[in-house]
Amino acid sequence: MEDALSVPPLFSGNFAFFFDLDGTLADIQSHPDEVFIPADVLARLARLGEINDGALALISGRSITELEQLIKPYRFPLAGVHGAERRDINGQTERVTLPENIIAPLERELRQGVLSLDGVEIEAKGMAFALHYRQAPQHEEAVYDLATKMVAHFPQLAMQPGKCVVELKPSGIHKGAAIEAFLQSPPFTDKTPVFVGDDLTDEHGFKAVNRLGGVSIKVGAGETEAKWRLEGVNEVYQWLESITDYQQQKQRALTNRRDGYESLSRSI
Repeated sequence: MEDALSVPPLFSGNFAFFFDLDGTLADIQSHPDEVFIPADVLARLARLGEINDGALALISGRSITELEQLIKPYRFPLAGVHGAERRDINGQTERVTLPENIIAPLERELRQGVLSLDGVEIEAKGMAFALHYRQAPQHEEAVYDLATKMVAHFPQLAMQPGKCVVELKPSGIHKGAAIEAFLQSPPFTDKTPVFVGDDLTDEHGFKAVNRLGGVSIKVGAGETEAKWRLEGVNEVYQWLESITDYQQQKQRALTNRRDGYESLSRSI
């Protein structure tokens, strides 16, 4: 919906928060290794997670190993490679992999296919492959043609377009499924999901959250299934600060009210 509302709501209650990383919590850089999340933003995320009983996770196309480096010194539940790997609040990790007998021939065909596409980079993630063409946008059509050919040749694969990237991953893996999986176990159980993302890879997440009656927030312009919109990464930071402060104030008010009731009961 192109006419998504411009300002997400402030709310308190029984919510679980899910955030994409690149383009949402961090500005997109010319190379993925240059991406970082500011320290004060990480601290805000940690505080928001605490207020909501730990129900906050990052869901990204990056691997869990990469995510761990970007969020140090904090530890959050994580879903990497669009949910192909998922680590819960207790540190238990689940992974979906590609069959061993297709990984080598798939990588071989991909590397052969990009030989003439200067500037296109292949990122091997173990259970998925990403074709990055940010440095060579003129090869977009050729990259899509190559990815389409691979999906036709290897039916276990699904193609996931993104911003200047096309990924080949196990079929059935997407961010919506990752969010739904998190919601099946504590501390996410029985909470209303909130998902913030910026890319085509996040649309599955928006659809899942909408279906569950949650809050879906698109970062940036473009058609989307999300119900709300933030203009860019800086606006995400502002909203994150506002929602954390708002929930913190509500929590303090509730604590003060409870303490007042207990004091009154003791005096009676």
